[in-house]
Amino acid sequence: MIMNKRIPGLIEQLNTLIALPSVSCIQPELDMSNRAVVDQLGEWLEELGFSMEIMPVEEATGKYNLIAVAGKGEGGLVLSGHTDTVPYDETGWDFDPFKLTERDNRLYGLGTSDMKGFFPIVLDVLRDFSIKEISKPLYILATCDEESTMAGAKALVSAERALGDMAIIGEPTCLKPVNMHKGILYETIRLNGKAGHSSDPGLGINALEGMNDVINRLKDWRVSLQQRAQNDKFKVPFATMNFGTINGGDSPNRICGHCDLRIDVRFLPGMEIEPLRAEIRREVMELIDGTGLSVEFDRIFPGVPALETPVEANIVKFAEKLAGEPASSVAFGTEGPYFTSLGMDTIVLGPGNIDVAHQVNEYLELSSIEPMKKIIREMIKQYCTNNE
Repeated sequence: MIMNKRIPGLIEQLNTLIALPSVSCIQPELDMSNRAVVDQLGEWLEELGFSMEIMPVEEATGKYNLIAVAGKGEGGLVLSGHTDTVPYDETGWDFDPFKLTERDNRLYGLGTSDMKGFFPIVLDVLRDFSIKEISKPLYILATCDEESTMAGAKALVSAERALGDMAIIGEPTCLKPVNMHKGILYETIRLNGKAGHSSDPGLGINALEGMNDVINRLKDWRVSLQQRAQNDKFKVPFATMNFGTINGGDSPNRICGHCDLRIDVRFLPGMEIEPLRAEIRREVMELIDGTGLSVEFDRIFPGVPALETPVEANIVKFAEKLAGEPASSVAFGTEGPYFTSLGMDTIVLGPGNIDVAHQVNEYLELSSIEPMKKIIREMIKQYCTNNE
């Protein structure tokens, strides 16, 4: 083993990454480039002897993926994380979100858990390897816009970028291996009616009343969806649909002319986004047929497929052995389905706790660092070196 002393230590690395804002958001006024984070990671990895590619993401202006590789040949292992964070409310933080703060055996800062903390752990492990020890491909992948549009992962799919045979996504899972998660579908339904004076219902067509009927229709559809399939590997073993927001009307004495409803569907592996979306739209259109109402639909974002990597996959079995935990499921979405579409057996396994992600005072437990380093080290030895 040869330690590369020109690369900063883990804490200094994380402090540097946290200090580089890289918020991604569908609201343009909050959205930021991730280039500074990509450049910094690239500088460190290049120092370690990795070959570097910075990939512009056409669908997201000012956003980039970093693809670094050591070793040669086919197959290999991908260690992947996203470089972006969610927006933040600075007034709710007890600490500067862009300055790493150590307190009570925790490292506080925006992205410490989700998921900038993963990269320094990987780099700290790599500092102890000689590049000559990496005999099979080892990829370090840093993507953009996971928190908003998944544009970085989708760009890899569009480019048909074949990377390794196996991938680990270092999202916060409390060091437990995850081989499946539900898919995510958002939809906005807008009913257009006709405004009029409330003293005479015949003067208009009430979009708010129509939306009440839509909600009842979709509640029935939700029951049928949940009866189709169940998977006991999930805490909530069936697909869910949440009625998240509703907006309509402007005055009590005016018939509501327009009403918007936004829904969130979390669906099981084996179900697909577009067929479900088509079903929802068909239910609504059938309901309003002949009522005088019209409807518009907006996807908000294209959605995230479900993930299911077979429990028999080699990387799942090896991760279970290292973690001392059986593979399980999580409720949140990841870039995993896009990686599986590129031929990678993918697991989600990382330090940190999803319960503190997207929260003020986000933190990473110091106690999770060494166990995660051990897992990464053994994964690299198993799949990318000739060491026993």
